[in-house]
Amino acid sequence: MKLSTFSAFLSGVTIAALASTTLADQKLIVVMKDKASFKAVNVAYQKHDPALLSKAMLDSFPVNHVSESLEHLNTFIINAQNDEEIARLQHSPGVKIVEKDVMHPLPVTWYSHRSLVAKDVPGARTPWGIVAVKAPQAWANSKSGDGARVLVLDTGIDQDHPALKANFEKGHDFTGRSSGDDITDLVGHGTHVSGTIAGVLDDTGFTGVAPKAKILMGRVCSTLGCSSSAIVQGINWGIDQKVDVISMSLGGPWSTSAEQNAVAQADAAGVSIVAASGNDGTNKVSYPAALPTVVAVGAVNEQLVKADFSQYGPELAIVAPGVDVYSSVPRGTGRDADVSLDEGQGASKVKATSFSGAREVMTAETNVLVPAGLGKPEDFQGKDFKGKYALVQRGEIFFADKAKNAGAAGAVGIIIYNNAPGLIEGALTTDGTTLPVAAFMVEQEVGQRVLAEINSGKTVKATLRTIATDYTEFAGTSMATPHVSGVVALMKAANHSLTPSQVKSILKQSAQPLSPNDQNQYGAGFVNAEAAVNAALQTH
Repeated sequence: MKLSTFSAFLSGVTIAALASTTLADQKLIVVMKDKASFKAVNVAYQKHDPALLSKAMLDSFPVNHVSESLEHLNTFIINAQNDEEIARLQHSPGVKIVEKDVMHPLPVTWYSHRSLVAKDVPGARTPWGIVAVKAPQAWANSKSGDGARVLVLDTGIDQDHPALKANFEKGHDFTGRSSGDDITDLVGHGTHVSGTIAGVLDDTGFTGVAPKAKILMGRVCSTLGCSSSAIVQGINWGIDQKVDVISMSLGGPWSTSAEQNAVAQADAAGVSIVAASGNDGTNKVSYPAALPTVVAVGAVNEQLVKADFSQYGPELAIVAPGVDVYSSVPRGTGRDADVSLDEGQGASKVKATSFSGAREVMTAETNVLVPAGLGKPEDFQGKDFKGKYALVQRGEIFFADKAKNAGAAGAVGIIIYNNAPGLIEGALTTDGTTLPVAAFMVEQEVGQRVLAEINSGKTVKATLRTIATDYTEFAGTSMATPHVSGVVALMKAANHSLTPSQVKSILKQSAQPLSPNDQNQYGAGFVNAEAAVNAALQTH
């Protein structure tokens, strides 16, 4: 959901609010004009004594309703009781900004089309993006990120995930859904992002960009979205914790004045912010990525071609891997496909993917395959599919419609064979519902061969199984952003004195130029960890 705001200026105070009016116990973000004004209220808040305020402020500032004091931002979070209280606060001496808390959309990602891992170092399960950005070549000069600390503002984290446990430092919940200690990732997004930044290098080759950096998690997004009050609290916490970089794979078409203030204060404190350019595919960079001090990151695929969804524009700084990105997810929530075919000479395993929104087959089951053309209703007529699997070619109609038609004919599963090289992994539903049909895909060559076998009179059986895993592939500028955040961690590990402006400049100057770039579709180019770290070492 996208929300709109309006703002007005009254007596020097910026007032940003939702279009709705009276709300009881409305959460507000209040930014003071300067440090002195903040301290005057903060002393009264900390000592629980409103009498310490000046007469004018005592009559207008509801210090008893302050819930959070954000000293690095000169900001308070206030639970206002009514609109009259808000009106008084807008005229309170020392107040600069009064905003009602707003909700930004939950970060959008997609299950990726196919599992892509690098074919060379460090191992068989090294994500392609790690090799593409030349992270391994940068490790020697950056101690693999040792000493760098990255704050991820996201949906939470599975802190005990084997890829993250050793590098997880601490976390805090800013969503208001706990006392602050629950950073459980109910979405999977934050865990995936964290693995790309600082996943531990294991014996399979899985690794993050900076495998010895530390991760802090600020849960600022719930399943409903990301609130502006949570985001500013998260940034304040990052400044307080003296992190090197804040990674924000979130955003929207606008940012509030309080959020802009928070980003500016982070820059002034020496904390770099890296953010996603957005996934609408338009020539307008999302916020906070579009803010001048932020490193805005777009997405490319394995061929270093801009992803269709990646937003771009003059604010775009750089691009990074954002398609088919393999990383950690909350344990047991990833899904792999296990498909074996018995064409009369014993079962043999074939490459396959599965579809979310389909019936999961957690215990292997075997059934006969029956051809059903393109999966249209007429392709199921005159054949017995009850309790069997339908073999269907990709094309002409949606995957979901193929599965629904198979289910209507009595099939318990559908195997779709591709009509082009490779494999596709996607979703049959988008609303969290599940179709009563298992759905898997096999390669074009396999499907054509099996179809020929069946048409020759042979019986072919398929064994399907859904395997719960701790890793999966996502796509989005959300996945590109942590590659760059990880590179910043390597740069800071190599040279901790770098300022945010130096970090941004080095990233752009060391990037690999890409074209066509007539509308800044690629920014300065593709991020290069090796070159960026080498440049960081030479910067004083």
